[in-house]
Amino acid sequence: MSRSVALSHLIRHDDGTSTGVWGLYTFKSAFQPIFAFREGKLAVTAFEGLLRPFRDGKAEPPAAFFGTCQGLDRLHVETLTRTLHLLNAGACLPLEASIFVNFDPSVFVDQAICDNALREMRLVLHEAGIDAGRVVCELTEQPSASQEALHTFVAALRAHGLGIAVDDYGADDSDINRIKELRPDIVKFDAHWIGHLMESGTGFVLLTTMVESFERQGIRTVFEGIEENWQLELAEKSGASMVQGFALARPELAPTSYARSRAEAEATSGAPGEAGMQLAPHQPSPRGAGRPVRTFGRRGAQ
Repeated sequence: MSRSVALSHLIRHDDGTSTGVWGLYTFKSAFQPIFAFREGKLAVTAFEGLLRPFRDGKAEPPAAFFGTCQGLDRLHVETLTRTLHLLNAGACLPLEASIFVNFDPSVFVDQAICDNALREMRLVLHEAGIDAGRVVCELTEQPSASQEALHTFVAALRAHGLGIAVDDYGADDSDINRIKELRPDIVKFDAHWIGHLMESGTGFVLLTTMVESFERQGIRTVFEGIEENWQLELAEKSGASMVQGFALARPELAPTSYARSRAEAEATSGAPGEAGMQLAPHQPSPRGAGRPVRTFGRRGAQ
C-alpha cells in the first residue's frame, strides 16, 4: 500500500484524530496505557495502539476481523492500522509517552515489502510529528515467511532509532529463538503463561529468574493481562519493568482523555506531567489477602 493509497483510506476529523475505512468496516484507534514501577509509584510510560473495527456502527472482535484478512489484504490492513495509530497518537497522546505499534512478521515475504514499510513509517512519523525514538515496533507471534527479510527489516528499524519488542513471550523453544535472533529492546510476556507461573511458588521463582536474565541483557520486560491487584503485587516483586492490563486501565478510543490528564496535572502542579498521568503511590496488599478464585491469565477483549 503506497502512502497515497494509505491516506485515501483515512478520514480526518475536526478534533485532529482520524478513522480508517476498509470495505464495509470503519477502523478506530484505541490506546491502552503501559505502566512502569518508579519509586513506589505507577507511572504511565507508554501506550499500545489497538485496532477497533466497526461494521454498520457495531463493534466487531478484532481477532474475528483479522481472521478474514489474508495475503495482500493483510499487508494493506497492517499498513493502514499503523498509519492510523501513529496519526492518532500524534493528535491525542502525551508528548513524552512511547507508542507500541504491532507488526505481523508473516506479511514480510520479501525485501521490497520491508523497504516500503520502513519508508511508510518514516513519512507517517514526520506527518504525525512523532520522534522515532518514541515508537516501539511490537513483533507479534506469527512466524515470518522470510526470516532473512525480517532480520534485515528489524536491523533497519533499529538503525532508524525505532525500538523493537517481542510479543507473547512464553519461554518455549520458538520464543527463545526469537529473542536470540532479534535481540529486542523489550519482551512482553504472554498473559496466560505468567498467570500459570503465578499459581505456585516454584513457578514464580522461574518467572523472576527469567525477568532477571532479560534485565541483565538490557532487555526490559512487560507483563500483560494484569487484571487483579494481587497479580500487580507479584509483577512488582518479580522485578518486571512494566505492566499492562484491565486492573490498571482499559483501552480508550481516540480522542482519549490521556492528553487532558497531562494538561490537568501540569495545571495542578505547575510542572510537566510524566507521560500523561501518574497514579498515587502503589501499596501492595498483604500477600494472599483478598485473592479471588484463581482465574489466571484472563486477558479480556483487547
